[in-house]
Amino acid sequence: MRKLTFALSLLASLCGGAIAQAQTYPSRPITLLSGFPPGGPTDALARLLADAMGRTLGQAVVVETVSGASGTIATGRVVHAAPDGYTIGIGNWSSHIGSPAIYALDYDVLKNLQPISLLAYSPLWILGKEALPPTDAKELIAWLKARNATTTFGTVGTGSAAQLAAVSFAKAVGVKFQYVPYRGAGPAIQDLLGGQIDLSCLEASSTLPYVAAGKMKAFAVMAEQRWSKSPATPTAIEAGAPGVSLPFWHGLWTTAGTPKAVVDKLDGAVKTALADPGVRARLDALGQVIFPPEQQNPAALAAYTKAEMDKWWPIIKAAGIKAQ
Repeated sequence: MRKLTFALSLLASLCGGAIAQAQTYPSRPITLLSGFPPGGPTDALARLLADAMGRTLGQAVVVETVSGASGTIATGRVVHAAPDGYTIGIGNWSSHIGSPAIYALDYDVLKNLQPISLLAYSPLWILGKEALPPTDAKELIAWLKARNATTTFGTVGTGSAAQLAAVSFAKAVGVKFQYVPYRGAGPAIQDLLGGQIDLSCLEASSTLPYVAAGKMKAFAVMAEQRWSKSPATPTAIEAGAPGVSLPFWHGLWTTAGTPKAVVDKLDGAVKTALADPGVRARLDALGQVIFPPEQQNPAALAAYTKAEMDKWWPIIKAAGIKAQ
């Protein structure tokens, strides 16, 4: 009887502590870890979200960049942080789907992270350097098939969405590329602008200004439908690459074991941020599509992540993509 009374008292104490923690949360700044360098879409989205969430939560949300290993270093930091909601992490297809399929990680994305919310997505598209001879997708495919020289293709890390989209495109049209991995979209963009690589497959919203300025050529959108921000650019499917589609999405996670009340506060701050007219206008200008409100919650992100793993992991393994 004494043991039972002690156990019940301990449980009540723990529950009371968790409730008190949630009521005072947040009482200090929150760190938002981003696994990709400045200049890319993940960094831009992280900073916009952090500013808006901070206003709702009443504490600063500070973005910290920890790039490398296709976002898994930053994700690992979130996994091993204290489960108190003061460390959160933004992730995307590459960091939470592609990378876990090829890297030997000391964590499981589904088991060791607490989902918060789906955020936004935009298409990837195949881009070429300004000096590339082809002017449209069909010309590009013909040029690639007739070319004897090596065609370099920049990817944002091994196992990234950019690499898998490139592999899928190459297989669909019957060509080969020499892949050049980068630590993030920013460095890949700079080398494509400088002509150091021939092609890349990058997130459309962050590269549209360069295409509009004539500094890059956009050949095909890796989506089921054309992108509203560049309606003249065909999909890869229309260009002759059947079945090639890979939307580039982002989500927000924290450490597994974080109290539900804290997670709910974070999710609420995300919902408020994504409903803000100013935030929506800026994301629209970037070409980002916000997930609908019913998907801005932990359960929806968990289900979406699982479905993406079930779809893409067999394809990654069949392609023989391995960590370098």
